[in-house]
Amino acid sequence: MAEKIVLSKKDRMKVCWRHQFLQGSWNYERMQNGGWCYSIIPAIKKLYTNKEDQISALKRHMEFYNTHPYVSSPVMGVTLAMEEERANGAPIDDVAIQGVKVGMMGPLAGVGDPAFWFTMRPILGALGASFALSGNLLGPVLFFVLWNVIRFAFMWYTQEFGYKVGTSITKDLSGGLLGKITQGASILGMFVIGGLVQRWVSITLTPVVSTVANDEVNIIDFSKFDGTGESLQAILREYDSGKFLYDTTSTTLQDNLNSLTPGLLAVLLTLFICWLLKKNISPIVIIIGLFIVGIIGVLCGFM
Repeated sequence: MAEKIVLSKKDRMKVCWRHQFLQGSWNYERMQNGGWCYSIIPAIKKLYTNKEDQISALKRHMEFYNTHPYVSSPVMGVTLAMEEERANGAPIDDVAIQGVKVGMMGPLAGVGDPAFWFTMRPILGALGASFALSGNLLGPVLFFVLWNVIRFAFMWYTQEFGYKVGTSITKDLSGGLLGKITQGASILGMFVIGGLVQRWVSITLTPVVSTVANDEVNIIDFSKFDGTGESLQAILREYDSGKFLYDTTSTTLQDNLNSLTPGLLAVLLTLFICWLLKKNISPIVIIIGLFIVGIIGVLCGFM
């Protein structure tokens, strides 16, 4: 029986060091996939001695990947554990590995932004600025040192945590635990992506379908505005009470669609793009096509 291949602490440290450059080759097609693949190369070389196996492993890690660059570390840790078990003969396929990655990256992305960009960095920035305002050079140095120490420590220990958790997951293959986690992670990932469609995809159809004249008594009389604060407050109160700014009220096609099913066009466009991707249409071609349709839509006045 062949000796089990195990990733040493040194191997995992190499991956963690490279993982700092996750966004070094960020692209609009698969986003952080290049940085992710670059990060995991030391582990792939250790786990797979056959050149064909190495190529196959790197190909599966060139799939779409995108999350907060720091909270990506636990995802990497779990992936390292799964790759290690696969290299030792465990029945873990590409779908399982990609499913866990996709399932984890969505929820973790929502944690990274408030924790680091909106909390940790402003606090450390304010601390450094307080020194800098007094002319002390310790300010920027303190910010730089503390930020990088905290960042790297977080990445290393969360990667180690993910690696240990991932190892325990893969040990229960016979009980179907990995399959359940993969399925759950995939469902959660799709749920998160589906919830973000309304936020990320925006379509507005501008054609006017109806124009209704407003009653004069319901139109704000701007002639009463004399430049004082009191008259401005009176106008704002009238607006809050439901009075109109203009003589007519126009209803656009988008208004009608929103009254029926808000976000319907965004969902349809997303499903259409998924269908194009399934037909092996290049994402770059799709992006260029969306630009062209958007420009034509604006010039022709229907978007």
